[in-house]
Amino acid sequence: MIMGKLILGTTSGTSTAWQIIGRMIAAAVVLAITAFFTPGFTINNIWSLVIAAIVLTILDYLIVKLTNLHASPFGKGFVGFILSAVILYVTQFFVAGYSISWLSAIIGALIYGIIDYIMPGEQKM
Repeated sequence: MIMGKLILGTTSGTSTAWQIIGRMIAAAVVLAITAFFTPGFTINNIWSLVIAAIVLTILDYLIVKLTNLHASPFGKGFVGFILSAVILYVTQFFVAGYSISWLSAIIGALIYGIIDYIMPGEQKM
């Protein structure tokens, strides 16, 4: 899942920190919209949403670093789509107040990918 898109011109340590924060904020917005439109996907409160966005961002980052695959339904085809669904599903084991079924994770990955795709900007990290 490309956790939001953010354009920053420099690559300093401060810039990287702002990129990560920007990705988490964008992830929270996209995740809230996705949960709203996905049946069987609930996030109980704002804190669950914030923690879920952090967990999603960390899981996405780890997958990119370990496998060089971006978990984006539109970025890497079928593999990216499956990674997106798995990340959405696995996040519920780390976040209280976040629940999703497998079917909802698949639908949510599609919705998340569409919303993420139409957001302006480009991810750089």
